[in-house]
Amino acid sequence: MANNETPTLDFKLEVVVLPVSDVDRAKAFYTSLGWREDADFTAADGLRVVQVTPPGSAASVIFGNDLTSGVPGSVEDLQLTVFDVDKARADLVARGVEVSAVFHDAGGVFHHGGTKARVDGPSPTRASYGTFASFRDPDGNGWILQEIQVRLPGRVVPTTEYRDPQDLAEALRRAAAAHGEHEARTGQEDADWPTWYAAYMVAERAGEDLPS
Repeated sequence: MANNETPTLDFKLEVVVLPVSDVDRAKAFYTSLGWREDADFTAADGLRVVQVTPPGSAASVIFGNDLTSGVPGSVEDLQLTVFDVDKARADLVARGVEVSAVFHDAGGVFHHGGTKARVDGPSPTRASYGTFASFRDPDGNGWILQEIQVRLPGRVVPTTEYRDPQDLAEALRRAAAAHGEHEARTGQEDADWPTWYAAYMVAERAGEDLPS
């Protein structure tokens, strides 16, 4: 690092505070989704803090008494990233949550506010970032599910996931085809092809540069 460069500081989103009117009702709702209960404590002055965390999330949600001056139900479009929006939607419906139909935006960039420009069905190309579903908590705070399977370059991916055996098989076929091209370029047979396959498949899912 050059002497005049400033180290990059981490600013990690840790907590989102939700305004709710009934703390126990909100707690029952979010824990019914399978969200982990991290804390529920009350201070001497009546301040109550409930913290829950969605599965796989590094950020948590907090609600309670005397935590925010926000109007209950006034938060919109909090986003939950999911690998398979259809499966995520089905899981929520099975838990008794009213969830919108899967949709994409008419403009194809991101979703508009509210229900403006919603088009039923997934993104025509089923590309990551373009397919959504939505639901609300008992107070009306709004959540959006966004499907992301392959991230854009430079984005952090904690794990390499595949939707189902067919999705994994297709990834293996792409890796096999790319590996064949790799061997043709080098003119050598690669005995350690499993390592090459693994590097290719992880990079592909992460949206990073593929091995050549």
